[in-house]
Amino acid sequence: MNNYPITVIFGGGGFIGRYLTRVLTKKNHRLIIPTRAPFQKVYLKTQAPPGHIELIDFNPGNFSAMKESIENADYVINLCGILFENRKQKFNTVHVEIPKSVAKLCSQAGVKKFIHVSAIGANKESKSKYQQSKFLGEEEAINNFDKTVIIRPSVVIGNEDNFTNLFAKLSLSPIIPVVNTKYKFEPIFVNDVARAILKAIEEKNNEGKIYELGGGRVISFGDMIKLILSTIGKKRIVADVPMTLAKIQSSLLSILPIDPIITKDQCLILSEKDNVVSGDHLTLKDLNIKPTDIEKEMEKWLWRYRSGGEFAKV
Repeated sequence: MNNYPITVIFGGGGFIGRYLTRVLTKKNHRLIIPTRAPFQKVYLKTQAPPGHIELIDFNPGNFSAMKESIENADYVINLCGILFENRKQKFNTVHVEIPKSVAKLCSQAGVKKFIHVSAIGANKESKSKYQQSKFLGEEEAINNFDKTVIIRPSVVIGNEDNFTNLFAKLSLSPIIPVVNTKYKFEPIFVNDVARAILKAIEEKNNEGKIYELGGGRVISFGDMIKLILSTIGKKRIVADVPMTLAKIQSSLLSILPIDPIITKDQCLILSEKDNVVSGDHLTLKDLNIKPTDIEKEMEKWLWRYRSGGEFAKV
């Protein structure tokens, strides 16, 4: 068993994590997954043969637990990220301080490689705190550990995502409001992201490099919503919401004790550069991965929102 690589995944209990555990354990990686409330993440153990996955109770503020997890690791992966801030979680803490701390520990422990998952659009000059923090986190990771590899995916979609499922649910309304329907992104299937992380681990001489991951199909926000509607067999009006109105709406939503549909920071992102592969960095092609057809994949989970489907009346 000692011949198999030991890989630590921070944020392994999230959306990408469940797919990554399958991909890595098929390659005989033994996984240590520090996560909040590990008793709620036992489903991860069903993704692999017995003994391949160890769940550890982890709080980002517990530095000693982080150190203990990394001490005997061959590889470390950071998937930790948030889309919006709340009282408990801030962009700087999650996107900057965690990769900084992890990178330092990787250096001390002699880890072979650290894979830090960021996002396309990470930019120090952005007006968005999300994009700023993503860029600063990349800097901290690379500056504190020279064997760091950065993964920047575009919008990640899959069975449990908060994007296609959200707009499929909104199809209960005759009108679907969208901020900046012309904004473009390059959605990528979650399993392709997991495969890319594995390939980035296996690839030689890519330390310090950045991979931008897009699904190969650049699509506008408005057309993506229409594609979702087409997949579930519904016709709805996709209305372009003026940015000024969206910012007012996001301010009002921010005071409610619920997860916001859109935030002021996300409005800033939608008013800046499109979320697509720039051509300035390595891509899926450099990892010999052909992107999955997202339209065919979406049919596998969005059927639930068709008339008579599981969530059709939710």
